Amino acid sequence: MSQAPTDLLTGLLTDLRAAIGADHVLTEPADLSTYGTDWRGAFRGTPLAVVRPASTNEVSQVVRLTHDAGVAIVPQGGNTGMCGGAVPSGDGDQIVLSLGRMRTIRDVDATGATITVDAGVVLVEVQAAAATAGRLFPLSLGSEGSCTIGGNIATNAGGTAVLRYGMMRNLVLGLEVVLPDGRVWDGLRSLRKDNTGYDLTQLFIGSEGTLGVVTGAVLALHPATPVRATAWVALPSVAAAADLLAVLRDRAGDRLSTWELVSRPARDLVVGQGVHDPLPSSAEWFGLIEIAGPAGSNVGDDLEAALGDGLAAGLVLEAVVAGSPAQRQGLWELRERITEAQETLGPTIKHDVSVPITALASLVSRLGPALQTALPGIRPIIFGHVGDGNLHYNLSRPVDLPGESFLARAADLSAIVHDCTAELAGSISAEHGLGSSKAASAAAYKSEVEVSVMRAVKDALDPSGLMNPGKVLTLE
Repeated sequence: MSQAPTDLLTGLLTDLRAAIGADHVLTEPADLSTYGTDWRGAFRGTPLAVVRPASTNEVSQVVRLTHDAGVAIVPQGGNTGMCGGAVPSGDGDQIVLSLGRMRTIRDVDATGATITVDAGVVLVEVQAAAATAGRLFPLSLGSEGSCTIGGNIATNAGGTAVLRYGMMRNLVLGLEVVLPDGRVWDGLRSLRKDNTGYDLTQLFIGSEGTLGVVTGAVLALHPATPVRATAWVALPSVAAAADLLAVLRDRAGDRLSTWELVSRPARDLVVGQGVHDPLPSSAEWFGLIEIAGPAGSNVGDDLEAALGDGLAAGLVLEAVVAGSPAQRQGLWELRERITEAQETLGPTIKHDVSVPITALASLVSRLGPALQTALPGIRPIIFGHVGDGNLHYNLSRPVDLPGESFLARAADLSAIVHDCTAELAGSISAEHGLGSSKAASAAAYKSEVEVSVMRAVKDALDPSGLMNPGKVLTLE
């Protein structure tokens, strides 16, 4: 995209300041650098400016002004993504539109089991508001203290409770969206049934800001689950983990909330960072199980019965069950601290893939030798969600290889992971989205028909290509 004339940009900035206040149009280099880098420092760009509107009306004005000036915008929430989806290019010709000031919880309806929020509300704040009303908003992520609802919607976030409650698209009932020309679509409906044409709400979920800017959402709430039974188990194999899922479902039904898989290198890494493991097994694989229910439920009995069945069938080697909230939190840290711990190993090449659950064992058995052949000494740190076939297959460098040399191999190593995933009828992005890092790769694994339909949608809504360019779909 070519740079707009200087006088046009000067006029645009003047108009933006008039629309939302000069204090909320940032142009100083120190301010721009904060918004031009993702949380890991893996993606860097140079914003032309950062604008921070406080309402849907102000977002609409910003989008209309940038549209008329032919300047691209990059919507940004908590900036906790893994694929560079909220980071501008390095050309200095894109405006970052931060939703960080839009933090209002507009309504909580305990009877109708909905909550309506601004896009900039942090996920943990939604969880807390739901809990205050005696309800549960079940989306749970490692970044829930800083990620925003708008970002969760833009990437169709998953997390640790997808097994029971589904992805973000299963938790959204209605949206408010500012379209690429500045018009506002008010789809903030709390209806469970609305069969009146194309489902526009679903169209915008997972679109990563390429079709419009989500400014508000109606989210579905669920009954609270204060009673929880949690176990950390040692497993003989990935195949056993997949088979144990059926046992857990038979015993717990839809009260099974979590079934997470952790490789021994991932476990050892976290333990090395000071997290206590009450089950110091030499097994190659471990898992975290949680069954949750309402007050008075017998989830503990369900868990004990499932573990007994698993031990008898040889699917579980050893197990420890949390006996207190503190012990439960300790078990969860074995899973949740992995990403943080891996950062100590240097640069990471992250993969977020999904395959049919029955193909998880094949994925791991194929990828291990292939990656070691390509780069001897590479250290895969593998963890993820058994219940939805999603593994985070994150690669750390060999101990004697400099970080820059390792990252130079990223394309080749990712091709190995993605090719194997595709051969097993999987997806190269299960819950992190595509951003700028996977857009080209995703197109290579989609049919020509699928890509052309996606491009037609993009061209219809954003013919000038000003909404988060270079994300999800690459330029032809």
